[in-house]
Amino acid sequence: MKRVVITGQGTINPLGRSVAETLEAMREGRCGIGPLEFRDVDRLAIKIGGQVKDYDPETEFNRQQIALYDRFTQFTLLAAREAIGQSGLSFGGELAARTGVVLGTSGGGLQTSDENYRSVYEEGKNRVHPFVVPKLMNNAAASHVSMSYNLKGPSFTVATACASSNHAMGLAFHLVRGGAATVMVTGGSESMLCFGGVKAWEGLRVMSKDACRPFSANRNGMVQGEGAGVFVFEEYEHAKARGAEILAEVIGFAMTSDASDIVMPSKQGAARAIRGAVEDAGIPLDAVGYINAHGTGTAANDKTECAAVADVFGAHADRLMISSTKSMHGHLIGGTGAVELLACVMALREGVIAPTIGYEEADPECALDVVPNVAREAKVDVVLSNAFAFGGLNAVLALRAA
Repeated sequence: MKRVVITGQGTINPLGRSVAETLEAMREGRCGIGPLEFRDVDRLAIKIGGQVKDYDPETEFNRQQIALYDRFTQFTLLAAREAIGQSGLSFGGELAARTGVVLGTSGGGLQTSDENYRSVYEEGKNRVHPFVVPKLMNNAAASHVSMSYNLKGPSFTVATACASSNHAMGLAFHLVRGGAATVMVTGGSESMLCFGGVKAWEGLRVMSKDACRPFSANRNGMVQGEGAGVFVFEEYEHAKARGAEILAEVIGFAMTSDASDIVMPSKQGAARAIRGAVEDAGIPLDAVGYINAHGTGTAANDKTECAAVADVFGAHADRLMISSTKSMHGHLIGGTGAVELLACVMALREGVIAPTIGYEEADPECALDVVPNVAREAKVDVVLSNAFAFGGLNAVLALRAA
């Protein structure tokens, strides 16, 4: 099997318009969650979120592109531009045929759906723009990335709710490791912060009105965010031959299904995914130093995840660091795992562990080292990134220092 390394990363999210800005915010424990700003927000009970503020698509794309690109696609293309630029790759000939795109999203072009439903139902219009379907389809972002960079290999979109990005990156890892591709552009994107998107989530009664406080005893729910994270996964020998800078190595991936409940997580399903990723990586359990948690800030998720970690790692669980960056950028749903992977790469490259901010009260059911409130300097060689989705779909990635 081939070795798989990361040679580029890019992002736009509530913490920053680039990887450098995002990592600086994570190091500082800065919160990107604040008052939502969009039409009809006054009709919502939930009025906070991790929104990309002061974003003007006209500074990034021309009018013809904006007519085709939903906000989630725009975010993806901006993150891909940074990631591919850092990788130093250009795609032609055989490499173009052996490079693909696998991206995760849950809502896809939800902003476009929201705008056009409003137009038809509320405003009584009988026509919509001819590009509505290609703009809202979940595969739009993957398709536009492939067209923008001449990527002719396997390209598709994964939609598994909150685990979409991790599933996408895990499948990209498999494609490169198995030899079906030399390079894969992968990650995820989401932009559900519109009236219809937030109103739908309100119905679940899992949203906080004031803050995201994962693992804290006084947590009261999740907070939605938006944005994208994109990575270049590349076969190691190919990257080495061209003298690429290697940011980290992807060494394992596992995915499981709880097969139990549509919204309530299962400790057993999460534990099997965590253990499976470590086994796939071929490393001992005590090699893992840090876990970027799913850590949504809901009571059910937090205590289930902590119990799963304790089950898998036993006594080593007390020596692990586990933090949730959702406390800073919110839950990006289908895009969340991709933005969180940035914190994993930072831990491996810089020896900085992103904190769980908003932590106020210890919870005996989450009695692990959650890196409360302040980033920590610590050398780690192996990290995990957890994602556990509605529908009982779990996906865990394992990374090693370059």
